[in-house]
Amino acid sequence: MAKQPKKTLGLETVEPAVTPPPAEQEPAIEKKPVSPGTTRRRDIPQGLWTKCPECEEMIFDKELEENEKVCPHCSHHFLTTAYARIASLTEPESFEEFDADMMSVDTLEFTGTAAYADKLVKHREKTGLKDAVITGIGRIGGHEVGMAVMDFNFLGGSMGSVVGEKITRIVEVATERRLPAIIISSSGGARMYEGMFSLMQLAKTSAAIAYHGRQNLPYISVLTHPTTAGVMASYASLGDLIISEPKAMIGFAGPRVIKDTTQSKLPEGFQTAEFLMERGLIDAIIPRTELKKRLSEYLDYLCGNLG
Repeated sequence: MAKQPKKTLGLETVEPAVTPPPAEQEPAIEKKPVSPGTTRRRDIPQGLWTKCPECEEMIFDKELEENEKVCPHCSHHFLTTAYARIASLTEPESFEEFDADMMSVDTLEFTGTAAYADKLVKHREKTGLKDAVITGIGRIGGHEVGMAVMDFNFLGGSMGSVVGEKITRIVEVATERRLPAIIISSSGGARMYEGMFSLMQLAKTSAAIAYHGRQNLPYISVLTHPTTAGVMASYASLGDLIISEPKAMIGFAGPRVIKDTTQSKLPEGFQTAEFLMERGLIDAIIPRTELKKRLSEYLDYLCGNLG
């Protein structure tokens, strides 16, 4: 006998679903879609923080500037400008710049991937400098000094005719006024765009320093990262005192050239300031933040008999 369907008294009972259908569900929190290739991490604005290439710590740019471009965590020395060095070393408003308008010219009409004249214009606009060295008379502690400060930002601090002429002139002024001379070097060497004219600066600057020394006047050479090639082969290595910033690369030819020429394995770190100090080429390694104080002490000692 077939089962009779249950009577529902005219009402159809429907069991409600436990979970509403997807079309009817409303999310409690609206989520914005993330487009492909983007990240949820906020990008760090340019000009506020700098990552140290040595310890990889993030440094607030203002703190880095106040610490003379030296990492407060690991003491890594960042590249800095000639004017920043002068400001940190000399007494306020004591520096008088010499030969400020002297500029290089493209005598050889050198062309390569780009014309030398175009490179000069580009770097003048980029750095605000006329060439790769600033020279003048300033005061460190109680001593007036003739100063030349190179800037690596201008064509790698390369030494052309103008760099050599400005350094020669300031050394001659220091000789005439019986002042000590200080040259702060940061350079990739002689400027290839000027050919033999740049190589002639090695002899010219060295002769001016030799004459300065014959007058019993002190000359301090400060080496920074990097100081290489023709600059290291001339005035940078002629100081009565030769001092360096920590871990600066100092040498004549590059490691690959030396290795290929000598056909021998090079010692570890052989072109660093620390390696050269162990072998007597450098007299002292001084952090940038202590340089002014130490230079003042050296000048007190070296200038005691100057009249």
